[in-house]
Amino acid sequence: MRTLKVCQVDSFTTEKFKGNSAGVVLNADGLSDQEMQHIARELNNSETAFIFSPDGNDHEIKIRFFTPKTEVPVCGHATIAAHYVRAIEHKLNSSTVFHQIGIGILPVEIIKEGNDYSIVMTQGRIEFYPPIAFEERAKIVNALELKEDDIDQRCPIQIVSTGHSKVMVGINKWSKLNALSPNLLALAQISKTINCNGFFVFTMDSEQKEILTHGRMFAPAIGVNEDPVTGNAHGPLGAYLIKHGLVEHNDSIFTFNGEQGYAIGRSGLVNVTVILNKGEPQQVKIGGRAVIVFKTELQI
Repeated sequence: MRTLKVCQVDSFTTEKFKGNSAGVVLNADGLSDQEMQHIARELNNSETAFIFSPDGNDHEIKIRFFTPKTEVPVCGHATIAAHYVRAIEHKLNSSTVFHQIGIGILPVEIIKEGNDYSIVMTQGRIEFYPPIAFEERAKIVNALELKEDDIDQRCPIQIVSTGHSKVMVGINKWSKLNALSPNLLALAQISKTINCNGFFVFTMDSEQKEILTHGRMFAPAIGVNEDPVTGNAHGPLGAYLIKHGLVEHNDSIFTFNGEQGYAIGRSGLVNVTVILNKGEPQQVKIGGRAVIVFKTELQI
């Protein structure tokens, strides 16, 4: 019998029961893939992070991520959760930690703020795919129960990735965003044909000066009907906004706050930083706060 230390963490918020919940297993060494999948299914968060000892000298920890249905290579909110718990447990000072995840070895900044922490993760290589062709585009619009007039015509419907790809769908109105009730079965079927599981619908229709975008993210193909606040959507979104000239910047760095989760009562904020080279997005970082909801032990 093994005793696992488990935390439930709400990321991209400082309020319990807001933001995006993630499970964190602090001592995952020795767990099998099947055991991790069972634990993720039991905790039933959109993702659960499993923290392992390092494989080599070029990183301090290894993290794997599981949805209730499958393993994924990277997860923004579960990364924030895992490093937040680890910082609390080890009483870390401000520092940079290198972790090994499914897309490689990347730095995570631990920023101590009084007795609390914020976490900033560097995301993977930015990739832009061609805008989605007319037939599949129409299927996506219909599955989201949108009309063509709802689409922000400045925004091509396009897959963008910083390690875990998302379909970017820009729309005109915040009110329409909150009223979305997509056909989840249709979205899951489309995922198979376009080889992308997440559909991030966003709008720049914001009445709050400190918030640039509002969004919602649907990934039914991997068991996440709606993800409350998605770090791995906001990273690609930052690169996308630069690529398509939707924001003003100084040709070197651009930062903004993206809100997500309002429509389902779990609003959270993601801080996004895009580093540019000759006006093109080169690297993306996302950051946020977190709060531990509960700690427990699991014996298996």
